[in-house]
Amino acid sequence: MIDTLTLLAFVPAAVALNLTPGADMMFCLGQGLRGGPRPAVAASAGIVLGGLVHVTLAGLGLGAAVATLPWLFDLIRWAGIAYLLWLAWQALRHPPQAGDTPPVKPARAFRDGMVVNLTNPKVIFFVLAFLPQFIDPARGSVLAQFLLLGAVIAAGGFIVNAAVGIFAGGLGRRMARSPGFARGIGYVCATIFAGLALRLALIERS
Repeated sequence: MIDTLTLLAFVPAAVALNLTPGADMMFCLGQGLRGGPRPAVAASAGIVLGGLVHVTLAGLGLGAAVATLPWLFDLIRWAGIAYLLWLAWQALRHPPQAGDTPPVKPARAFRDGMVVNLTNPKVIFFVLAFLPQFIDPARGSVLAQFLLLGAVIAAGGFIVNAAVGIFAGGLGRRMARSPGFARGIGYVCATIFAGLALRLALIERS
C-alpha cells in the first residue's frame, strides 16, 4: 500500500516529531506528577486515540471543514481551553497527598487525554499538512494510508509520552511524601494545564 522507501523516510520523521516536546508530552508530564505512572500511561493512550480520530477525519476529508470554517475552529479551540482550565483548577483543589490513592484514576486520565487532544484543532491541521506528503493516491485507499501512517506516529507518541509520564510519576510519588512538596506538585500541574490553555488560546488559524 505504501512504498517501502516512502515508509523508510517517514519513520525517522515520525520519531523526531515524537521526541519533540509538545502539548501532549507536557500533559502526560502533568498527569504523571499529579497521579503517578498509571494515569500517565492511560493519558498517553487517550491522546493516541484522539490523534487517530483526527487522522481518520483528515483521511475522510472532514478536516478541511475545520480549516475553512472559522467558527468551527474557534468552537473546538475554546472548548479545549475551558477543559484545560478546569483541569488546572482540579489540580489545585486536589494535589497528591502521601498515603492517599492517586487523585486521578486511569480511566479518567484516559478520558482527559483524549478530550484534550480532540479539542486541539492544530492537531488536525498538522495531520493535513504532514501526512499527505507521504501518501500516493495511485497506491490505493487514501484513508487506509492515512491510518497506517497515523498508527506509526501514534505508536511512537504513546511510548515517548508514557515514558515521560512514568518518570514524572515516580518523581511525584517521592515528592508527595512531603506535604509542602505535594502542594508544590499541585501548583506545577495547574501551571502546566493553564499554560497549555494559554498556548491554545494564542494559536491562530492557518
